[in-house]
Amino acid sequence: MTQPESKYIPALSFKALTPFYDTLFKWTMREELFKRRLIEEAQIRPNQRILDLGCGTGTLTIMIKKAHPDSKVIGLDGDLQVLEIARRKAKETAASIEFDEGMAYQLPYPNAFFDRVLSSMVFHHLSTHDKEKTLAEIYRVLKPDGELHLVDFGEPNGFYAHSISLLMRRFERVDDNINGRIPDMFAKANFSVAKPWELQTVFGTLALLRGRKSY
Repeated sequence: MTQPESKYIPALSFKALTPFYDTLFKWTMREELFKRRLIEEAQIRPNQRILDLGCGTGTLTIMIKKAHPDSKVIGLDGDLQVLEIARRKAKETAASIEFDEGMAYQLPYPNAFFDRVLSSMVFHHLSTHDKEKTLAEIYRVLKPDGELHLVDFGEPNGFYAHSISLLMRRFERVDDNINGRIPDMFAKANFSVAKPWELQTVFGTLALLRGRKSY
């Protein structure tokens, strides 16, 4: 069976909106709160190698480096426009971070290269097939006992979240998220899976998932 063609969707779905991404995200999604919690859950140790998968404009990547200056932090994204913004922001904060261009489902790194992979608000941009490919790639590049920490839209919790999810389905590939399939995808990719936290935002329920690489 022919697999669906992968189509890259930029931040906010349209390239023209990319310059407004940071401002909109900060004020509508409680960004600092959930990204700090994501970093805390990762329990990063000194000298570990960390990948921010789908790093966008580098906000999370820089936060990781500031919180763990002894770690090696790499940000990866498929959008050159946002990578330029990320590199500029890192330079302004004197953060030593490597930013690479690449796709989540075809990672340009060797096997067992990272201790942690963190990802924020990326999976809902991917088709089901590309989500599965991405999880397989993350598993490949993680070291034994490495961990994936992901925050993205989850099953709606409450009337407002259910209502806004009906609108979100029209603009994003969120069906897997909203229908609660992401934990099952983790398990299928041989990750153990836990959901330690969720958060209500203007655009719906966010779920924080932790996956540990199983042997």
